[in-house]
Amino acid sequence: MENLINLIKERIFDSDFQLGNIPLSTIVIMVIILLLTQICRGLFTAIIIDRIERLTSATETTLDDEFIKILRAPLGWLIWLAGLWLVHSVAATHLSPEQNQKIPEMLFVSALFIATYILYRAAPLLGELLAGLAAHTETELDDLFVPYFPRLFQTAAILIAVIKASEILLGTSAGALIGLVGGAGVALGLLMKDIIYDWFCTVIIYADGLYKPGDWVAVDGVNGFVQIVSIGLRSTQLRLTEWGSIKKVPNSKMIAGVVENWSQKTGDTFEWGINLTLKVDGISAEQTSRICQAIEDKIPSIDGLHKQNMLVLFSHIEENARVIIVRVFVIDTNLYIAAQQNLNLALLEILEKEEIDHLHVELEKQLQDYKQVKENGSPSVAMINF
Repeated sequence: MENLINLIKERIFDSDFQLGNIPLSTIVIMVIILLLTQICRGLFTAIIIDRIERLTSATETTLDDEFIKILRAPLGWLIWLAGLWLVHSVAATHLSPEQNQKIPEMLFVSALFIATYILYRAAPLLGELLAGLAAHTETELDDLFVPYFPRLFQTAAILIAVIKASEILLGTSAGALIGLVGGAGVALGLLMKDIIYDWFCTVIIYADGLYKPGDWVAVDGVNGFVQIVSIGLRSTQLRLTEWGSIKKVPNSKMIAGVVENWSQKTGDTFEWGINLTLKVDGISAEQTSRICQAIEDKIPSIDGLHKQNMLVLFSHIEENARVIIVRVFVIDTNLYIAAQQNLNLALLEILEKEEIDHLHVELEKQLQDYKQVKENGSPSVAMINF
């Protein structure tokens, strides 16, 4: 046995044979390190990873199982990199300064690429994890951004890999590359400033609680009531009750105009207002008083209207018309249209009982039209507005 040891020492460690300026003894140590690295890699995969997989299989969620599957191959690569780093440490004294500088950089870039690979593969899992966390929060703003997080993580992983690879391969500093990317980002931001502004407006909509999906609102530039269908990252979908169609409005325009939210409560109950202006020509003070009293008596009998919160007011006289303002509030949103119709029918019944068959008449004199009518020998025409 002693003779065998002396023979190995003489043939390997005391030998003058070199391969690329690396002695044979150092090469043997490097090979042994690589063999041990492969053995450690196999043991790690067969024992530790398998045991972790058995532990995660007992949990309710499947995210940890999928994450372990993603980590299995990259962790083996990292073990190989650790073995190569040990090999470099053994052979460093026999390498040139340039080689001792480049090899650690290459190992670092390889480890960085493995980390970015893990981040890229695990991005969907991180998105699902964040979605689960967002589901337990009160605000809906995080729910809006959660679907974009996986793509954001993947983009970040790709950018990190590209910047570092450019730094190593092209010899450019990371600061210069970041500055170049930043300049391109500024130029792109100027081109997409309207879209980016809409994104910030989305944050304002949620932060100020202007409206939420399902709310009924009145929007400047849109006729009648509209219902909020959904709030996107850039635009809001509206359902037009007049046509039953869907209209998309940029969020910047939604916050730039006036939005009247009819679904947000200011008290214990919802109250949607109905305002009517009644103009009647040539009636006496007694008739005006009877009409106002009849309207006040009729409102509490209409389903959906507030019984006490109402206003019936003889406001003023406009030319020959007596102007009566009627203001009521609907407390059941499902009965809004029916209450509005029943109120109008009630007003018509009251006017019929008072034998009033016409409302306010406006006469307009248009001299040019009158001249043409006289020349044609036709009777004069009066414009009537109800």
